[in-house]
Amino acid sequence: MGSYRERLLVPVGYWLLVVPVAVLLGAEGYFFVAGFFPPLFMGLIAIVMGTLLVNWSSATIEVTGPVLRAGRATLALGEAAEVVALDERQSALLRGPRANPAAHILLRPYLKRAVYIALADPSEGVPYWLIATRHPEELAAAIERAREADDRQSVG
Repeated sequence: MGSYRERLLVPVGYWLLVVPVAVLLGAEGYFFVAGFFPPLFMGLIAIVMGTLLVNWSSATIEVTGPVLRAGRATLALGEAAEVVALDERQSALLRGPRANPAAHILLRPYLKRAVYIALADPSEGVPYWLIATRHPEELAAAIERAREADDRQSVG
């Protein structure tokens, strides 16, 4: 059976940017008011940015058995018609000019490559899934292995 798990952790550089951004934005408060408000504002900015980064890091991609979990969404792999590992250019096209607003998309700004999963029955409203990943070839291969194993079990 196909088995794959990836947590979409935020790169260290994003975390390191929280401090200077919070200090710069908070320091602007000194132009308006003195006292404890600017440091309080710096702390608030750091907390908001940290919360956003923790939320981004909580997304997990997992292939177990005949099921794909991407973030909170679940896809039965029997519904998949085509699976393609995309490079940066192909991913950019499907994130932008060629994107379908009805598609299920799990993206992160720090992940440039993705996996495209076309659904066999797009009449249900979702034509495809686009999942950002650090390892698109491995994820696509795990999905294909899981689909083949599921097909063998349903036939046998």
